[in-house]
Amino acid sequence: MSDDSSKRRLGRGLAALIGEMDKPSAPAVQDRPSISADRRVPLEFIIPNPRNPRRSFGDAELTDLTQSIREHGLVQPVVVRPAPGQPDRFELIAGERRWRAAQRAGLTDIPIIVRDVNDRTALELAIIENVQRADLNPVEEALGYQQLIDDHSYTQADLGQVIGKSRSHVANTLRLLKLPDVIRDLLVDGSLSAGHARTLVTAQDPAGLAKRIVEEGLSVRQAESLAQAPADKPRPQRHPRDDKDADTLSLEKMLSDITGLTVTITHKDRGGDVRIAYRTLDQLDELCRKLKAT
Repeated sequence: MSDDSSKRRLGRGLAALIGEMDKPSAPAVQDRPSISADRRVPLEFIIPNPRNPRRSFGDAELTDLTQSIREHGLVQPVVVRPAPGQPDRFELIAGERRWRAAQRAGLTDIPIIVRDVNDRTALELAIIENVQRADLNPVEEALGYQQLIDDHSYTQADLGQVIGKSRSHVANTLRLLKLPDVIRDLLVDGSLSAGHARTLVTAQDPAGLAKRIVEEGLSVRQAESLAQAPADKPRPQRHPRDDKDADTLSLEKMLSDITGLTVTITHKDRGGDVRIAYRTLDQLDELCRKLKAT
């Protein structure tokens, strides 16, 4: 299957497939074989998905789910596929948290729904199903996006369309992977939000600012101000002949008012530069929209 046809298949059918993942398949009919049906299998017949983007399973969250399963049983089946090269074994696509909690609850078997899909589709479903259900922390979400980009040549626009997010959301999430591990750990344990972390990507001392955010309980807006502080410091004293005239300052203000961003004009011997500074991709998207509308 070509990349283009794969993208078309993804665009047309993946959302529908996700919607049907937790429902039993229709019985097999001639020329359309199906191995999918509701059934129960021993827990030891199920193996975790090594490509599952979700890597963090909070103990408190598992404890609550375990107690619920003890009281009410496992209400929602897990979704699996036949384990490659392992007869009578199944690999999880969705529901690893439920599978883990069922083990803690002492169940010996659980209900499953089988989907006979290949490695690529299993990876897509694992990532997108988790993202749509908001089961991933920001780092897991970013790693999931990057895995689809690396393994299957998706663009940011492809991902945004499939998961129902804007391209800027995908791009901003991927930028979190540029942060040092110490900050990623704070994202994973919930000490920092994705909004806070995005302000740290361009900060001169991201680890130091992250520590301050956590210790002082700073808002995202306060973190943005601190991250931009070095750029706002007074510039070294310039020679009087380098001072901007009133017309240039007025033009800078007019362009800043129109764009909503900081505009700087620098005159040179021949020509000059117009610099528009933005802090987020959302601001860049809005600028592009305004330029296209003119």
